[in-house]
Amino acid sequence: MQPYQDFETEGRRLSILRILGRRAEYSTNEYSLRDELAGAYAHNVSRDKLRGDLAWLEEQGLVITQAPRAGWIITLTARGGDVADGTAQVPGVARPRPGV
Repeated sequence: MQPYQDFETEGRRLSILRILGRRAEYSTNEYSLRDELAGAYAHNVSRDKLRGDLAWLEEQGLVITQAPRAGWIITLTARGGDVADGTAQVPGVARPRPGV
């Protein structure tokens, strides 16, 4: 059985990809992303934890991060979009449920 912390982390990463998939130009800033994670997905996380997830997602080629002075800008890659909609799978990211 999968530990709850892994389950939560994988779900949060999928939520990040899905949020980006709905944004104009598949991009947003870390503040808006953090607010939507907390409000719509009930993932209330620290900025450090969010940045850790974003760094991991970037290592997997699922997002691109840029760090200007005011905060990170995150952009979904084509591979990240495939993972978000379930046409590709990456260990460490939850697989979306059909129809959700």
